[in-house]
Amino acid sequence: MPFNASEVGQRLVKAAYLEGDFLLSSGQRSKYYMDKYRFSTEPKLLRDIAIGLAGLLPEGLTCLAGVELGAVPLATAVALETGLPFVIVRKGAKEYGTAKLIEGVLPENAKVALIEDVLTTAGQAIRAAHLLTELGATVERIVYVVNREQGAQENIAAAGFVGAPLFSKTSLGI
Repeated sequence: MPFNASEVGQRLVKAAYLEGDFLLSSGQRSKYYMDKYRFSTEPKLLRDIAIGLAGLLPEGLTCLAGVELGAVPLATAVALETGLPFVIVRKGAKEYGTAKLIEGVLPENAKVALIEDVLTTAGQAIRAAHLLTELGATVERIVYVVNREQGAQENIAAAGFVGAPLFSKTSLGI
């Protein structure tokens, strides 16, 4: 199925765009919020976003990664679309069981695309990319659904990674 960015973007805004006073994970306040759970829990929209994200992936990947919790449905959907395995990057090691920061099997010398949802400054995505790198992976690209245009792309580049958003605040008309 071909990816129709305009149509999927309209559905994304309709499903997830909220106005009000919101505190973002970056610590910034915003008059709007893109609620990732409203688009990642709607199967048809999630599937179409996964198709779009899959189109942003570079050749030669061996693995995908998604940051807990918000990016896990996205990473799962992109994995189903591409057939690539994925790992979950925890924000902190769990205090029981294996106490791992990465869940799943990260192949040795993995070539990874990190999947994310809505980025403002990309702080969590950059931390996850650095962790993957420390574990021996090469993060080929950070692909994400929405760039809020508040420094995410610039911060990703400054950290030495390549970012590729599916949509931007401007492209969504918000």
